[in-house]
Amino acid sequence: MFDYLQMREFDIEESKAKIYVRKISNALAYLHSFGIAYRDLKPENILMSSSGDDADIKISDFGLSKIFAPKEKSDEPFGTISYAAPEVLLGENYDRSVDIWSLGVVTYLLVSGTLPFDDDNEDLILERAIKEEPDYYSPWIAKVSKE
Repeated sequence: MFDYLQMREFDIEESKAKIYVRKISNALAYLHSFGIAYRDLKPENILMSSSGDDADIKISDFGLSKIFAPKEKSDEPFGTISYAAPEVLLGENYDRSVDIWSLGVVTYLLVSGTLPFDDDNEDLILERAIKEEPDYYSPWIAKVSKE
């Protein structure tokens, strides 16, 4: 997916983003139904069947995934800092729901063309992800439908 976005200069139609987010959501729901937290959701780990706009997607690289028992929590650090949930970054207990944060970051990237807490300095990414709200007032928001 990263290459797909890069070829399009990180600018895709909202209708395409909606389809991809639905497909990723369905994949995460399937994993979560078996107690599996993926824990490294990012465009580089989402394979696309072609470079065309009608491509199907598959989640790959389960190296950081973890099976959670019901009500089990973990505080293991994992994943890519730009996509990791604040509780992971803070070293707090978390469960499968951290994948939803990562899905939100991917969604933000798909509709805005940028990451919500991007910087060359990882410490600044960490600080921003913990303390700040994403920017919902940049010019990109004007192209996103109210729905």
